[in-house]
Amino acid sequence: MITPKLDGRVALVTGSSKGIGRELLLSLTDCGADVAVHYHSSADEARDVAESAQENGVEATTVQGNVTDPDEVDALFSTVESELGSVDVLVNNVGPFAPDHWEDISFDRWNAVLNGNINGTYLCSKRALPEMREAGFGRIVNVGYASAEKGLINPKNAPYFIAKAGVLMFTRMLAADTQADGVTVNAISPYVVENSDVFPDDLPRGEPAKFEDMGQALRFFVDEDSDYLSGVNVEVDGGWLPEKV
Repeated sequence: MITPKLDGRVALVTGSSKGIGRELLLSLTDCGADVAVHYHSSADEARDVAESAQENGVEATTVQGNVTDPDEVDALFSTVESELGSVDVLVNNVGPFAPDHWEDISFDRWNAVLNGNINGTYLCSKRALPEMREAGFGRIVNVGYASAEKGLINPKNAPYFIAKAGVLMFTRMLAADTQADGVTVNAISPYVVENSDVFPDDLPRGEPAKFEDMGQALRFFVDEDSDYLSGVNVEVDGGWLPEKV
């Protein structure tokens, strides 16, 4: 696996107390990054992740906050900055979903999916950028969904697909807006990962993506030598082709 040198770098992964976020954060600690474990309500799990990170010989802290609230985002970043330093690597992983028919999804839940995916990514990126620009270095990696760029949509989980298309559009816009700043903005977009709730019968390559597959893509983007790669979306989907006939 690619092992970029992240010693002295600070990484914040949103929603990293469990699941994909947890594994992405721990993958960065293997590369030497000090880390902030973000959570909304899973405090015990976040502490466990921080302890696991510290076992890799890095500094780690936990930060709580709702990434859709500007004041809470500002507060959680301030905590990271006071305890670890400015954020060099931001992974926008928070991405709630609603795997029900769109007509059965309440308005509040519909909004929660859109807010968590799009506004959370927007607010955290906006808060991280001033320090990244001042330092002349930054890596923002957003988590999308495979084939969202192709207009993938389904009556079930519709707000999630719509939100992820927006996340990828935001990724490209922000990449264009940071060309002169030493900052790159990219996305990794899985299809089915090993911790997914539902597995289709026809999994690409006969298996879901492993956490290591996600980590490989993330490490590639955060490497200092990947400084010309921005606005890129890597689909971690095993060659899935939903539009085939």
